[in-house]
Amino acid sequence: MLHYIDTRQGTNNKHSYSNGNTLPYTSVPFGMNHFAVQTNDEGSWFFNPLDRVFHGFRLTHQPSPWMGDFAHFLMTPIADDKIRGTVFTCQSSYRPEEAVFKPNYVRVKQQRYNITSELVPTCYGAALRIQYNSRHQAGLVLNVKNISEWHIDAANRKLIGYVSNFAGCHDDQFRMYVAMSFNKEIDLSTSGYYDEEGKLYSEASVSGKDRHFVIRFKNCETDSLHIKLATSFISGEQANLNLERELNLSIDELKEQSAQAWNHYLSKIQVSHSNEEYLRTFYTCMYRMFLFPQKFYELDANMEPVHYDTTARAVKKGVLYTNNGFWDTYKTVYPLYSIIAPEEYEEMLEGYLNSYREAGFLPKWLSPDERGLMPGTLIDAVIADAAAKGIGLNMMPELLEAMLKAATTQSEQTCYGRQGTLDYIKYGYVPSNYHESVNHTLDYAYSDYCISRVAEMLGKSDIADKYRESALNYRNIFDSEIGFMRAKDQNGQFRPDFNDTSWGRDYAEGSAWQNGFAVFQDFQGLIDAYGSKDRFFDKITELCNKAPDFDVLGYGFEIHEMSEMAAIDFGQVAISNQPSFHIPYLFNYVGQPASSQVVIKQIVTNLFNSGFNGYPGDEDNGSMAGWYVFSSMGFYPVSPGSNEYVLGIPLFDQVTIELPNGKQMQIHTDNNNPQSNFVSSVKLAGQDYTKLFITHEDIMEGKPLDFRLGLAPTYRDYKPEELPFSISK
Repeated sequence: MLHYIDTRQGTNNKHSYSNGNTLPYTSVPFGMNHFAVQTNDEGSWFFNPLDRVFHGFRLTHQPSPWMGDFAHFLMTPIADDKIRGTVFTCQSSYRPEEAVFKPNYVRVKQQRYNITSELVPTCYGAALRIQYNSRHQAGLVLNVKNISEWHIDAANRKLIGYVSNFAGCHDDQFRMYVAMSFNKEIDLSTSGYYDEEGKLYSEASVSGKDRHFVIRFKNCETDSLHIKLATSFISGEQANLNLERELNLSIDELKEQSAQAWNHYLSKIQVSHSNEEYLRTFYTCMYRMFLFPQKFYELDANMEPVHYDTTARAVKKGVLYTNNGFWDTYKTVYPLYSIIAPEEYEEMLEGYLNSYREAGFLPKWLSPDERGLMPGTLIDAVIADAAAKGIGLNMMPELLEAMLKAATTQSEQTCYGRQGTLDYIKYGYVPSNYHESVNHTLDYAYSDYCISRVAEMLGKSDIADKYRESALNYRNIFDSEIGFMRAKDQNGQFRPDFNDTSWGRDYAEGSAWQNGFAVFQDFQGLIDAYGSKDRFFDKITELCNKAPDFDVLGYGFEIHEMSEMAAIDFGQVAISNQPSFHIPYLFNYVGQPASSQVVIKQIVTNLFNSGFNGYPGDEDNGSMAGWYVFSSMGFYPVSPGSNEYVLGIPLFDQVTIELPNGKQMQIHTDNNNPQSNFVSSVKLAGQDYTKLFITHEDIMEGKPLDFRLGLAPTYRDYKPEELPFSISK
């Protein structure tokens, strides 16, 4: 499946408009480092596929442009003496149409130097093969922003050092250690660092800020330079150990290993369609889902997992993962892992439990440690979904303890746990004096449902009953007269001067339209609050058909999510951002699946592609890619923790899911053509199927799912048991 993938999908971005805000990462699945070509020096937007200038290969840990990087440096092959102490003087033109951008391999030819470089990733580092075709001396420049230190060991053809240039971390001395080995002799007389005036100082060691360190080599004119590198967040000795474990393998062997690692995951879902663009889009989206979270643990001399705890500033035993924002990923990424990668899912839970043990709260946004962004504590959904599916059950008692702590304890540090916890308990909602209070209230209510699910699995009925009741707190901020979730003050009064298209203030990255339907645990209860199915149906139909208008009230300026919603003209269905992911599926809850089907098909076929503009908005750690993967297969996990997937409309003629129990699930679609926007009939395990959802058990048992599509919608009445899960059903 790798041949379908070009990692530049969704990489044509700028700060004011996102076509994915992705980077062309070459890595192994969940690898500790990512590698990307750098084409400009515009902060977080350091690559654009339309640029024709190559700055170098960047080792990076940037999960999002809005988060920044927590350890990075730039490697630039060079072959002349014209360079100075800036990236600009080292850069070279390259032909992006000739370059190779694959998950397991990247190749670039620098026109200025006539150098062809190849890079292959490993879990803890990479291998480079650089072919110099010049009479000039071969070299490699390391450009490092902020603090670094490097030492050349010429006798052993090695380089060791560290960088310290994090965007944010609880440890102000946080470092990434680096070890490199070379197959060519280092020329100390022409190696060293450049000062601000561009003068070269021939030194074997360098330290300081914003250094430009050049290493030059002997006898590279007729043979290629081979570099192995490894990193560690533990120590220089551990970086050397990580490096030594890769030294006996050639770059071609490592390339094949990386390809096998990717195909291990990509081959777990096989799709077929006559339109190859759909296949390219699907598998590139799948690749995106296995980049994050990244391993933040290493294997010591005894091959035991160890990691660096930034809170205690000490090395600890056990696994750890980082670079994940659960507000985004709980919706799609972890539900997919539950189907095709449950062992990895369980190890990630172990890592998040270690985060809780060390920080005192479960993580919300790790990079490398808690950054505290976005509303809610949506890791609760990751835990509940795992519990409901039998994943990591031995950890559930302690994970429940951790969930309950966030639900009942207000941390003195705002980055941890819930915001407004005690007020939420007191009032049954988060008052309007808290920023994004509507989102907080809705997310806490859903988290309370997730707590009840885990407690139920553990037989703790008193806790389950209590939190199942508080999961209905969404009702406390619903204004039934106008049909919107609205902020309330501490006296129970709705905020005056309500405008349904005002973004921000009470809502996260959207308005009441995008954020007012996040009642994943109880859509039937929300329908009841509207007064009838017809009124709810009319409301979400209005959402889809309303012009994509917005008021910048809460921000005071236009943010990129507003621009992206306006650009695609899909009403108020701002599929460009996570709060809207479930909205196209809501028609199912009132027995009107045809409306969901046509909206989903239009989104899947019009707003996603495999190209540079591949996404309708920020992709975010595999979450938007996951929306496409699920939706194109024909079902979607609207309510993680419920064990159900709501049916939509499949894109592919055939889907085969390889399950971890050795079984397969086959999804087949008849009459699959562009004009068939509706599902006319469904069969499950060969029997007519009228429910609007399937269960996790249906998938894991390998029950075949057969769709037949049609030109016109079909209508029928649905019994309550045929509708998707709700507490109030």
